[in-house]
Amino acid sequence: MYAIYANPEHVHFLASRLPYMSENEMANLVADASEIFINKNNLCIGRFSWQKSCSAFSISKGDIDRIYKYILNQPEHHKKKTFAQEYDELLNFYQKPLKK
Repeated sequence: MYAIYANPEHVHFLASRLPYMSENEMANLVADASEIFINKNNLCIGRFSWQKSCSAFSISKGDIDRIYKYILNQPEHHKKKTFAQEYDELLNFYQKPLKK
């Protein structure tokens, strides 16, 4: 785990994964383990559970420092752009067709 930031509406984390593990498997592993930890330690009122969807992005090793800083700068970042705005931009950027 390189970096993690959590607020009431979303979580960002940057971690290395094994080459044979998909982004989906990594997200499920983190979600399941953290959900168990939160509930076992009564860290919220009632039973905690994550929503059933998430987004995951792979980055190159050369981008680790930039993404690390981006994650740790989330409080300032979200003063300028809401999570919904940022999420829409990320989806539009990463889901656009590759140019040939």
